Amino acid sequence: MLKWVLTAAVLSAGLAAGAVQAATEKAVVAGGCFWCVEADFEKVAGVKSVVSGYTGGTTENPTYEQVTRKGTGHYEAVEIAFDPAKISYGQILHMFFRSVNPTDAGGQFCDRGDSYRTAIFPLNAEQAAIAEGAKADAGRDLGKKIVTPILAAKPFYEAEAYHQDYYKGSNFVITRAGPKRQSEAYQFYRVSCGRDARVRELWGSAAPFVK
Repeated sequence: MLKWVLTAAVLSAGLAAGAVQAATEKAVVAGGCFWCVEADFEKVAGVKSVVSGYTGGTTENPTYEQVTRKGTGHYEAVEIAFDPAKISYGQILHMFFRSVNPTDAGGQFCDRGDSYRTAIFPLNAEQAAIAEGAKADAGRDLGKKIVTPILAAKPFYEAEAYHQDYYKGSNFVITRAGPKRQSEAYQFYRVSCGRDARVRELWGSAAPFVK
């Protein structure tokens, strides 16, 4: 009897763990500086975590220096884990398009170069179809050509630890405006780079992350 009870308990725990795992889906997008995309989507209800990293290229386990020097083919990207019962993949992409400049093929805002371009990396055929629809919707709403590509998913490599949650950091770093805590440096960068100003100019009240 005891053996049966223990077996049932283990089975029940395994089913529960499977249910939790099934309640998490992922979206991989590139929207310029991954600090900013991470900061935006960590505010969204239903999003469980956002990880900054690199994807789309050919170099295995790339470093930030390798990616920014070009030649790896990687984008700065984020991996968004979310609860599909609370927010859908389509809703995430709707917000994503309206948080970037999807008409810019050369980078984002003050950050220029291949690694700062926008892109969507669907993880399956269903996501790919949703991404195509979201791109078409963004083009209609903006009235401009959307150049953000929808690319086949490749391995996602987590960025260095100091990039994760950079916008929350309390360590001091050197900026053009002098020493600042990471959180202050992030805000200084975001404003001076013109990210929110350009998004507001493009999307107006439809932009989900700017006031």
